[in-house]
Amino acid sequence: MVDPVSRRRWGFRALFVLLAAIVVFVEILPYRIGDARIPGPDILTLLAYAWVMRRPDYIPTLLVAAVILFTDILFMRPLGLWTALVLLGLEFLRARQPFSKDLPFLVEWMMVAAVLLAITLTNALVLAIFLVEQPVLSLTFLQMIVSTLTYPVVVALSRYAIGIRKAAPGTVDALGHRI
Repeated sequence: MVDPVSRRRWGFRALFVLLAAIVVFVEILPYRIGDARIPGPDILTLLAYAWVMRRPDYIPTLLVAAVILFTDILFMRPLGLWTALVLLGLEFLRARQPFSKDLPFLVEWMMVAAVLLAITLTNALVLAIFLVEQPVLSLTFLQMIVSTLTYPVVVALSRYAIGIRKAAPGTVDALGHRI
């Protein structure tokens, strides 16, 4: 029999894959909701960052790598570049999660915004260095701004609709490790 902690972890991992599949499906649909001049947010990256800031044990690195690499292939982005950058940001946030657990949401939001800015700039720089055709820089930064403004919505949905909350200080898992 599987212990409840492992079952809960694997349930949230499966839910992340399901949500990623839904997001990808909606993004490839041939219609657009809202103004076509404003790019939509990068929901998968925001979802991964919101979850890793709350419960890093629910979202392993390899799972995020597989999902984002799949979207790289599907959306015909340079293979692995965005995946690597998202993973660098994810691990940066994961390493700071114990310290940011007690900080207010505004500080977390600004930290995620800084990570989004850093990976967006790095992506644009790498594409420019290798002379890869890329969207207009203003659209790229507009998407980053829209993503930053969407982060609180993703966090609210993760918390209230899905039930991913920050672990209370001193919380341990079934093996006695601090969460």
